[in-house]
Amino acid sequence: MSSSETLLNVSDLHVEVAGHDVLQGVTLEVPAGELHILMGANGSGKSTLGLALAGHPHYHVTSGSAQFGGQDLLALVPEARAQAGLFLSFQAPPDIPGVKNQLFIRTAMNAVRQAHGEKPLDGFDFLKTARATAKDLGLPAKMLARPVNDGFSGGERKRNELLQLALLHPKLAILDEIDSGLDVDGVRAVTTLVQKLRGEGMSFLIVSHYLQMIESLQPNAVHRMESGRIAESGDIELARGIAKTGYAHLAAAVEA
Repeated sequence: MSSSETLLNVSDLHVEVAGHDVLQGVTLEVPAGELHILMGANGSGKSTLGLALAGHPHYHVTSGSAQFGGQDLLALVPEARAQAGLFLSFQAPPDIPGVKNQLFIRTAMNAVRQAHGEKPLDGFDFLKTARATAKDLGLPAKMLARPVNDGFSGGERKRNELLQLALLHPKLAILDEIDSGLDVDGVRAVTTLVQKLRGEGMSFLIVSHYLQMIESLQPNAVHRMESGRIAESGDIELARGIAKTGYAHLAAAVEA
């Protein structure tokens, strides 16, 4: 797939959550190799879009379509979506007591490898790579032996999401406020990793309100969500305008 081809194509997507229509006609394209920023006020539907695309069972698509790499994304079970190369980082990563972090990540990696006809990684090779990657991300190696996110701080949970991203190496990463809860060094780790993976051809859809990080990532496009739709799209100037005036002011200006 060349960089000019569309990797993710969402058309008129409607999603219902707990009986409420949250997404009301989202249309969005992310070409291969591009990085797009998704902004919007709380409750505008940003997280719902990511969870629906990932196949969360509580997020019901009532109409519309989503193509990923030429496949009907909505026809795939969540595991098949991940195997196809879709990755979602959670805004609030959950803990999984009783499941060791290293086992969780290696199992996910080997499931993807198996789907692509590749040999599974053994424990030794995995740990060697995982420890080196964790060190680069500022995550202590001892976190690999602990249950997933159990007792992790907010920043450690986000770094653990970055560890999964780096090791799974998907085609498209949807990062939902990955900068939230991170200190300055953590945000620097995000930008360094994203820039590295983007240079390797990975595509990104990143939910963020943090202008300094957005500017450092040099996105191809910025989108603003409002009331379950993409209200407007533009370049970095759209993000700067939002940071300067806020969402309410922009929404009023568009309506006028």
